[in-house]
Amino acid sequence: MSEITHPTIKDGWFREVSDMWPGQAMTLRVNQVLHHEKSKYQDVLIFESSDYGTVLVLDNVIQCTERDEFSYQEMITHLAMNAHPNPEKVLVIGGGDGGVLREVVKHETVKEATLCDIDEAVIRLSKKYLPGMSVGFQHPAVKTHIGDGFEFLRDRTNEFDVIITDSSDPEGPAESLFQKPYFELLRGALRDGGVITTQGSENQWLHLSLISKLKKSCKEVFPVVEYAYTTIPTYPSGQIGFMVCCKDSERDVRTPLRTWSKEEEEKLCRYYSAEVHKAAFVLPTFARKALR
Repeated sequence: MSEITHPTIKDGWFREVSDMWPGQAMTLRVNQVLHHEKSKYQDVLIFESSDYGTVLVLDNVIQCTERDEFSYQEMITHLAMNAHPNPEKVLVIGGGDGGVLREVVKHETVKEATLCDIDEAVIRLSKKYLPGMSVGFQHPAVKTHIGDGFEFLRDRTNEFDVIITDSSDPEGPAESLFQKPYFELLRGALRDGGVITTQGSENQWLHLSLISKLKKSCKEVFPVVEYAYTTIPTYPSGQIGFMVCCKDSERDVRTPLRTWSKEEEEKLCRYYSAEVHKAAFVLPTFARKALR
């Protein structure tokens, strides 16, 4: 069997170069390439790295690594889930690796969690190569739908308590998921008092104008819109943000409505805690000014 090669890998190193983060690149040492295919929608690469475990790359951009994925999955999930008094019905758009689902079903309130991802390849390959994340698919409350999130939402009104959009970057297949019509669909699909989190266009160091534009779009649709972030070494500049929005104008999403005990927190989470929830919305001065 011949060794799998990929244009992003040279001399044993994977390089993530993109116009979205000009003048810089993320590099990881590669032990071996596990899989490469071109799905109907994107280029899918999976490799074993020297220090970050298994890595999933879509269209040459790192989506997750076994070593640090929990900081993203936990935050995008629990910021929304714990800002809702009783989340029973949850929708995940994207998230084909199963990581967000894994976090959603940690909440005992959940009766049904639906995942809608456009690319079956991501689900199929995550089940094979990322068992620690795809464990989410095995829960009895989980349903999977292969299809376009935009189309899926069109037929849904007043149905979900929480909707989490775990998409790739605002270029390529996920572009429409960062625009106002999408947020209007989300609002329509939420029940009263519903909460959404969405991958908030990247990073304060690189994309403040993008984040600012996204926040403005959300404010035209939702009465409550807040930006939070998490730290994660393998995402550009070591950070990624989330828009957290709510249909209830009285709700303060920056403070968790429901909390776990310290013991439960430590058992269930490796990154998220009630304190981290509050701290995630505290922005450095330059970002706070830009997003005012």
